[in-house]
Amino acid sequence: MLPKYYEFQHGSKILSGLFALENLPLELKNMGLKAPLLLSDRGLQKSGALELVLSVFKENSMEIGCMDIDIPADSSLECVNKIANEYKLYECDCIVAVGGGSVIDTAKGVRMVLSQDGSDIEALAGCEALSRGKAVPFAAVPTTSGTGSEATIVAVIRNNVTNVKMEYISYYLQPDIAVIDVRMTETLPPKLTASTGMDALCHAIEAYTCLQKNPISDAYAAAAIKMISENLVKATKNGGDKQARLAMANGSMMAGAAFSNSMVGIVHAIGHALGGVCHVPHAVAMAILLPYGMEYNYTKCGDLYGELLLYLAGADEYASTPADERGKKSIACVKKLLKKLNSLTGLPLKLSDADVTREDFDAVAQAAINDGAMIVNPRAAGIEEVKSIMEKAF
Repeated sequence: MLPKYYEFQHGSKILSGLFALENLPLELKNMGLKAPLLLSDRGLQKSGALELVLSVFKENSMEIGCMDIDIPADSSLECVNKIANEYKLYECDCIVAVGGGSVIDTAKGVRMVLSQDGSDIEALAGCEALSRGKAVPFAAVPTTSGTGSEATIVAVIRNNVTNVKMEYISYYLQPDIAVIDVRMTETLPPKLTASTGMDALCHAIEAYTCLQKNPISDAYAAAAIKMISENLVKATKNGGDKQARLAMANGSMMAGAAFSNSMVGIVHAIGHALGGVCHVPHAVAMAILLPYGMEYNYTKCGDLYGELLLYLAGADEYASTPADERGKKSIACVKKLLKKLNSLTGLPLKLSDADVTREDFDAVAQAAINDGAMIVNPRAAGIEEVKSIMEKAF
């Protein structure tokens, strides 16, 4: 059924494929830009991914205005404010973010501060509360296939004082350019490949079933689920499988575009809380919680899960499964995938494996019910329901 009203935006120009990176300097030059602020992290410096980006800019005679590679795994308000000052100090004219979700979310935060002539990102908190402001061109080069941040209107920035991961949502956060280059994810270790891939799958499944779903987000989500289901194990087993890596990168991007417009749900609400309270890596939390969140929502969207069996397991499995059993079969497929990834990489299957204790449950549940993702979950949940899900995942 069509919603009475919906909005959908995916305004990023996508450069996807082998050597996509080499086209980025030309894109920036065509926009009249000369001095990018380059953001990345120390891990990508060690892996060689950052050096590849720097060499491409050098070969295209484009100088970096300023570079900051000290971005933490969970970006913070302080980090964003510091880098916004660097942008102004070195007279940069655009942002290029090379990294995973934390790096790209940091870039979004910096863009927010600069576009609004601000000095403190905390003052800009909210959902669709920003005006367009000043133009700050922004290109994202993802190095993981998970967050989909290169295609989203969402940024998650940690408040280190309150231990809360703050969500910023605005149509003006989406990058102008997203570069999907297989070389950027080739060195991603198997365990990170597995966890970030499950993060992308969770984005797509929650996007397909949450209250703000719409026909266009459904199309993006379904295509993403198919690509991820067919290629995640391949990419985890063999990081050099270029086709699997490229499929995962595109699947992650499309899942990001889907949930950016339809939003997510209870899995993300609890996952954000686990990250803030227990410092569980976001992708690991998504992998652990996804089947339990699906089981909780089953009474409200079992038929939708049934539709997803086609993309999770293929046409033969879908056709041979009775219609009233397809939803539960989809959940079983997710659990089977997780067990396979666990056997390959040791990816945690339970919260207890991720250093969460039952003593954390109250604080996590309280944070989860106040998380914005809970608003659009298909089934309402309070503290006790959240704790019950966590107990099952423990």
